[in-house]
Amino acid sequence: MQPPSRRTFLALGLITLTSACTGSPGGDPDGDVVPGNRRPGPDPDLAVRLRALAATDTLLAAYGSALAAPDARTALLQPLRAETAQHRAALAYGVPAASVPPTSAATTPAANATPTATTTPAAPATPAALAALERRTAQSRLAELGAARPPLARLLASVAAANTLHATALDPTDQGIDQPAGTTAPTPAAPGTGSTPGTDSVPALQNALGAEHAAVYGYGVVGAHLSEDRPRADARTAHAAHQAQRDAWQRLLTALGATPTPAAGGYQLPFPVTDAPAATRLAAHLETRLSAVYADLVAALPAAQRPTAATALRDCALRARRWGAPDTAFPGIPETVPTPTAATPRP
Repeated sequence: MQPPSRRTFLALGLITLTSACTGSPGGDPDGDVVPGNRRPGPDPDLAVRLRALAATDTLLAAYGSALAAPDARTALLQPLRAETAQHRAALAYGVPAASVPPTSAATTPAANATPTATTTPAAPATPAALAALERRTAQSRLAELGAARPPLARLLASVAAANTLHATALDPTDQGIDQPAGTTAPTPAAPGTGSTPGTDSVPALQNALGAEHAAVYGYGVVGAHLSEDRPRADARTAHAAHQAQRDAWQRLLTALGATPTPAAGGYQLPFPVTDAPAATRLAAHLETRLSAVYADLVAALPAAQRPTAATALRDCALRARRWGAPDTAFPGIPETVPTPTAATPRP
C-alpha cells in the first residue's frame, strides 16, 4: 500500500451510526416494544424470538455443563456465558413472561447449571464442542433474518456475530471467516420480486459505501505505519477486502439506478497516527465503526438480502478483535449512541 498524501485525511464522522441505532440492544426502534407498554395485538416477531431464546438456552446449558467440569477453563468460559445471558435478556425483551420457557441455565449459577427439557439432554463440556455449538447457533440466527422485522433482524445479526466471536475464542484455529471477506453484495433481481434492494435502501447502501471509502483510505494510513511483517500482511488483507466490498456496493448502486457516492478528496483522522500502536488503534476503530454501519444495513435491506450485511458485520467484528478492539456482547450495536455527524471534506 502506498503512503497517503499529506493533504488526505480520514473523517471520524464519515463512518456514522444511522437512525436505526438504539440505546438498548433489545429495544424496538419502531416503538412496538417499550418498557411497561406494548401495543395491542400479537407480536409478529414472537415465534422468531422464542426460537432464538430456545437456541440461547441450549448454549447456556452447555456453558453450565462445561463450567461444572473439574478441569473447566473458568476464565475463558465465564465471560462468554455472561454475554450469552445478555443475549437472552435482549431477545426476551418485551416477550410476555408466560411465553418464555423456563430454563435453569439462565437463572442458576453457571457452575451449578444443569440441562433441562427445554434446552438439551447432554450439553457439550469441552471448548471445542462449545465452539461448534456457537457456530451452529450463529447460522440459526442468520437463517431467521428474513422472518424478523428490521429491528429484531439487526439484533439477530449482532448476536450471530457475537456467537462467531465466541467460537473463535473457544477454538483459536477457527478464524470465523468462511470465505474472503468484503467481496459480496446483494444481486439485483427482477423488479417487484421483493428479493432485491429498492430505492428506500439506497441511503443505507450509500452510507455503507461511504464507510468503505473511508476504510480503504484508512488502511492506507495503517499500512504506512506498520513495520512488522505480520501486521502489515493483515493490513494488506483487510485493505483488499474493503476495496472489494467498496466495489461491490458501487456495482449494486449502479444497477439500482443510483449514482454511487464518490470518495471525498480528503478527510480528517479521528486521532493522530504517527506510529505502529496508533495505526493499530485506527484499524480497530475502522472495523468497530463499520460493524455499526452493517448492523444498520441489515435492518435497511429486504429480508432476502440481510445475510449479506450480516456477513459483513461478522467479518468486521472479527477483524476488530484481531486489531485489539475490546469484545462486546452486541457487535455493531453500541450501548450509547452518539449524535450522527456528517463527513468533513478537506480541500
